[in-house]
Amino acid sequence: MMKKLVALTLALALVLGLVGTMAAEPAVGGELIYGSTTEISGDWAHTAIWTNNASDNMIRGLMNDYATVSFDQGGAMVMNQSTTESIESVVNENGTKTYTVKIAEDLVFNDGTPITAEHYVASILLFSHPSLIELGSKSVAHLTYVGGDSYSKGDSMVFSGVRLLDTYSYSLTVNADKVPYFYDLSYASLSPLSIDMWLGEAYSVHDFGEGAYLVGGKMDVDTLTPKVERARFLSEGRVTAGPYNLVSYDTGAKQAVLEINPNYKGNFEGQKPSVQKIIIVKAEQETQMDALKTGAINLLDTMTGGVDINAAMDIVEAPEGGFDYVSFERNGYGKLMFQCDFGPTQFKAVRHSIAHLLDRPEFANTFTQGYGALVHGPYGLAMWMYKESEEQFNQELNTYPYSLADAQKLLEDDGWVLDAQGNAWTSGLRYKEVTAEEAGEYKHNVTVGGKVLMPLIIEWSSSEGNAVSELLVTMLANNPDVTAAGMEIRQNVMTFDELLNWMYRDKTVGDQYGVPTYGMYNLATNFTPIYDMSYNWTRDPEMVAQGYNVNYLFDEDLDQLSMDMVYGVDSSEPEKYRELWADYIIRWNDLLPEVPLYSNVYYTVFVDKLKGYEQSSLWDFEQAILYSWIEE
Repeated sequence: MMKKLVALTLALALVLGLVGTMAAEPAVGGELIYGSTTEISGDWAHTAIWTNNASDNMIRGLMNDYATVSFDQGGAMVMNQSTTESIESVVNENGTKTYTVKIAEDLVFNDGTPITAEHYVASILLFSHPSLIELGSKSVAHLTYVGGDSYSKGDSMVFSGVRLLDTYSYSLTVNADKVPYFYDLSYASLSPLSIDMWLGEAYSVHDFGEGAYLVGGKMDVDTLTPKVERARFLSEGRVTAGPYNLVSYDTGAKQAVLEINPNYKGNFEGQKPSVQKIIIVKAEQETQMDALKTGAINLLDTMTGGVDINAAMDIVEAPEGGFDYVSFERNGYGKLMFQCDFGPTQFKAVRHSIAHLLDRPEFANTFTQGYGALVHGPYGLAMWMYKESEEQFNQELNTYPYSLADAQKLLEDDGWVLDAQGNAWTSGLRYKEVTAEEAGEYKHNVTVGGKVLMPLIIEWSSSEGNAVSELLVTMLANNPDVTAAGMEIRQNVMTFDELLNWMYRDKTVGDQYGVPTYGMYNLATNFTPIYDMSYNWTRDPEMVAQGYNVNYLFDEDLDQLSMDMVYGVDSSEPEKYRELWADYIIRWNDLLPEVPLYSNVYYTVFVDKLKGYEQSSLWDFEQAILYSWIEE
């Protein structure tokens, strides 16, 4: 009997031990080398206040968290349980809406400094300040919350709709014309900003009942410029509040190293990272597969082209093994983007003719090799709105089929009927007589007999080492039908950072970028779960100067539709939102500020020692990696 009891005890202990092992948290440790196809620029500015390079944005996501509202795995907005104790809202008699947020009392930055409501409020006050707006800040908080207009113009030193209530509470009051809003919970969300790092220890936030404001020193442009530039690009010693700390950044090699932030409390559901170190390196198109096989890279994120995907899947399926993958539809699209306020691309007929001169179905098929599909507007295959609107779009969207004849007729009807001497066009480069306003300072214009003639030359900004660019050279720029149509497309190859500087016309990094130079760019866009284009087509000159409406297309209907589909629609009305969204897409498709090239199925390939990795169109690497671990 005693032997049986001992045996049962040992068996129970073994089972309990096994259960304990199975339930144990993954060990913290290991490193992952992340291969990025987009070169890091080193702009770490809190959120995408100035530029939105994909690699920079991903790194910012690893460094910064603690927003009071987060997205869950399905893209739904939820209160962040790690940072937020409560969110309350009330619609006021005057139609405004006030959100009151109480944050947790145990939050700290990565350097151990306590985080209070002051640090949350500071993010709005700084990036909405008139000096920061003059320096190119793209924050729209001053357009959303009461008192923002006066604050952003310098008419008031206090932001009346932004209140610092006590050490751990703040409130935000939304303008009446921004209520209701389809993504309304986002109104309550702020992220903490280190005031010491951005401005210095002398600065702080005060509120004596009329609204919050910054004190402690001068806030003019001359004073803030060096502070902001330092904080924007500071790497070592950067004060943040996310799962990872930026340990180092090599500006020459464009390589960043991040390690776990031991002071991180966890994401919206308390999840903490287990992968100790993440190294982000540039993945060169020509060598990235060899780098994956040799261990120089451990993960290639969101591959798009069919050639790359097939090569990666060959590695995954090789007999020696050692690799795994995830795949999912993209919440975005690749595109040719136009700037529509100068040169030939200001004319809709030219934009349409370019679309007709590119065989888009063949382009999408060649590039994705079956891992994607053609889209006809600013949407991705993964979007619920697209899935529910597909039948309508099949009937109502212009697909711009390949046609030299259509392209020529469009150009002729639009007045591109002259040659360089002002005679009737028969062959070669087309010219159009333009007004002084249309002519602008386009460098290729010629004057003949007192008339300004604009040549059909498209200056194209193209990033280096880009498979899409190479295919566009073959199928568009060097297409004989482009020449036959009387058009010339000139490729200008540059780094992606340089491309963004020209696209954003970012004079903060060089006066030359403020001069409109390139009418066409090729790049791609991914969307967050909040599809809000309400300021992307603004006609407000001040907002355009801030960096909104980078297409420089000023259309009243498109601007209004972009507002209508989010404002005036309650979060409980998804079908109403979808209908307005579809109207917006149809108008966009006619104006064609961009030529959609493809939306695709993403593949992320990684070494199989990375366990528990799950990714989707709404759950990016910086979120997925928190639930993963390295098993050596």
